[in-house]
Amino acid sequence: MTHLRQATLDELQRRNYATTTVQYYIQAVERFAKHFHRPPDQLNQTHLREYQGTRCAIGNSSRGP
Repeated sequence: MTHLRQATLDELQRRNYATTTVQYYIQAVERFAKHFHRPPDQLNQTHLREYQGTRCAIGNSSRGP
């Protein structure tokens, strides 16, 4: 497990998020990173805007590919 993933999991658990919410958040980050073929720590706000635009264009902003 990467440091970033562990830090994210720790923070979500510290905030007492439900297990399923944590799973969905982690999956969303995985899909985001996979879209750009890069690890999440190499992505920025420009990537996020592009990704959101792509998801909205296909009419599905929250589900998998």
